[in-house]
Amino acid sequence: MLVYFWGFLYSNYVRFWLKWILRLLTRKCELQRVFDGSKAGAQRTLSIGNHRIIEWLGNAVHVEEAEVEKCVRDVMKEKKIEQKDTGFKTNLHISLLQISGYKKLYLNVENLRKVPYDSDNEEHEEQLIELWNLLMPHENLKARITKQWCDIGFQGDDPKTDFRGMGLLGLVNLVYFSKNYTNEARQILSRSNHPKLGYSYAIVGINLTEMAYSLLKNGALKSHLYNMVSGSPQMDHFHQFYCYLVYEFDKFWFEEQPESIMHFNQYREKFHEKIKGLLLHCDVILTLQN
Repeated sequence: MLVYFWGFLYSNYVRFWLKWILRLLTRKCELQRVFDGSKAGAQRTLSIGNHRIIEWLGNAVHVEEAEVEKCVRDVMKEKKIEQKDTGFKTNLHISLLQISGYKKLYLNVENLRKVPYDSDNEEHEEQLIELWNLLMPHENLKARITKQWCDIGFQGDDPKTDFRGMGLLGLVNLVYFSKNYTNEARQILSRSNHPKLGYSYAIVGINLTEMAYSLLKNGALKSHLYNMVSGSPQMDHFHQFYCYLVYEFDKFWFEEQPESIMHFNQYREKFHEKIKGLLLHCDVILTLQN
């Protein structure tokens, strides 16, 4: 009862006067003090995203990039912050771009995930063949439907059936890693054929697409992306995180030395928990460049 009473008192009376006194002493509003007390990147943007000022901003976090500048001016006018305070203006602009950009990135990733692989779509087929050529440059694909696909870790003789869960996103991720980290992709493919510790490269890659997607969807990637990008996160940044997962999972798998592929789900979950733990750190950046 006492705790409830104090909470009511603080929310309705004490907090208002405390803010008023602090503004009088520092000549800065609460938002300015939050910015002054936080480091650039995730620490600052997350503090804004969780701050009560966001209630006033309303839909401002969902605006297009071109409208962010106007939003910043409106906030400064409402909070009586001088427009010549260029440091605050720049920092708020970056934070709003990161917050709105994260939501837009999720929508773009979700839209790509919803696109089913279509064997009648020439662009889809070209990407699939490109994946083969990147991973198996010295071996020609004898037919579109062939058991050769199992050599790069698909389940059957037609890979399109393996993309059902993640749609085109799964293929785009696999191609991105193979194109931008070709040597690493070929090395991991080779390791995945280990006689005892082997796993299905493409299937695991699609599984890791689901992991990256779920972490983006539940907001776990915010710290990573806010630290990585001083502005609006793009699709490339999501792909880069996926590449990190593929590379690190392969290392993790061989370090753990599972008894068989039948224990994949158990070790996949253990790896998932490890990544979630890393993403809890406010200064986290998870990329292969590191």
